[in-house]
Amino acid sequence: MKWYGILKTALGALRRNVMRTMLTTLGIIIGVAAVITMMEIGNGATIAIQRTMTSIGANTLVIVPGAANTSGISYGIGTLMTLTPQDADAIIKECSAIGDVAPIVRARTQLVYGNRNWVPTYVYGTTLSFLKIRDWMDLHRGEAFTEHDVRNASKVCLIGQTIVKQLFGDETPIGKEVRVRNVAFKVIGVLREKGANMMGMDQDDILLAPWTTIKYRVVASSLAAANQSSTNTASTTEVNTLSKIYPEIQQNLYPVPSCTEQADSPMPIRFTTVDQILTAAQSAVQIPRAIEQITTVLRQRHHLRASDPNDFNIRDMTEITKAMSSTTELITKLLLCVAMISLVVGGIGIMNIMLVSVTERTREIGLRMAVGAEPGDIMRQFLTEAVVLCLLGGTLGILLGRSSSYIVTSVLHWPTAASVGAIVAAVVVSATVGVIFGFYPAWKASQLHPIEALRYE
Repeated sequence: MKWYGILKTALGALRRNVMRTMLTTLGIIIGVAAVITMMEIGNGATIAIQRTMTSIGANTLVIVPGAANTSGISYGIGTLMTLTPQDADAIIKECSAIGDVAPIVRARTQLVYGNRNWVPTYVYGTTLSFLKIRDWMDLHRGEAFTEHDVRNASKVCLIGQTIVKQLFGDETPIGKEVRVRNVAFKVIGVLREKGANMMGMDQDDILLAPWTTIKYRVVASSLAAANQSSTNTASTTEVNTLSKIYPEIQQNLYPVPSCTEQADSPMPIRFTTVDQILTAAQSAVQIPRAIEQITTVLRQRHHLRASDPNDFNIRDMTEITKAMSSTTELITKLLLCVAMISLVVGGIGIMNIMLVSVTERTREIGLRMAVGAEPGDIMRQFLTEAVVLCLLGGTLGILLGRSSSYIVTSVLHWPTAASVGAIVAAVVVSATVGVIFGFYPAWKASQLHPIEALRYE
């Protein structure tokens, strides 16, 4: 019997009892729908977790200066100021694995508004890219500073929710001025609330301003261990050197070293320096490649010989990345196991119904064998019926699974993501289940003796 004839016979047998056919496929429909729904919910959860991890810095790399060493005595990381704003520009241009770069100048000083004062955990001078890296572009109120503000060292700032509570209370901070070491900063935006980070530090206790403003108007030096507002008693005119410059005179924010100074390598002081460079890799997977590219670029720019150690350090969020990978992998495996159990249950249901069908159609089997059907033909007929049942259930299950995912997103607002792989796998698994669980009933039917089958009542 040819395959076309076998398929036609199997479809005819299934059409004779439509209700039984539908009830038989119900288990496969539910199983396949569960696989697709669970996989799409799992993919959505994975994407949501990745976004969350990205917002807290899973794909960020922090570049810090190296350690000064005198007579065998190391003074610790950050004591050798070797990072410059030009390094940040070179990284974003030459490192394809890097998405964004933000130079950072840190300060630890007092903020004053009216009769209130507060020393925030973070006072950062940076660029607009810092907000992109930290997923802070969606401000709670106001607007962010621009590259024009960075070039002009404008006295504008963004503040976190903690500073708003400590200095302004119920007042609206937008447009108000906050004094930072006697330098008046206009508040142009309020950051969205983030809460504590994984180390328990308050992320909302932060002030952001253009790095040029913090560097030249406020600190004029790298961050010291102590509170800079209490250690430096210089007057406003002594610190705020840019205020002495006439508007028509252009100030070069990047001092140009002489030829002799450029020839000296490595240089312990690199003119206009920054405390850190914050970078974001294109994805967590790209972090090793990003580290390699940054190392190559900075060693080349700092004129380091092959035998010289790095005069910088790159810190990555390895633990956060591992936590993200293990969490998403666990979620996917767990949901897949639950869905596979549903498919197995559906397959067992098909096997039971096929065994009942073999018993009911014993006389039919004997008649077919009496007129010349081989045991292999009988086996292929019942096996084809089982596979057709599973494929029919798989098709309806795909439609039900996609509809369920849409309902979950619309009603429960859970994130879901379509998975073509899950749909293809559902079809393959459906056919496989049909073959595996339909084999025994088909084999049992093929082993019936024609005479005994014809005598069966």
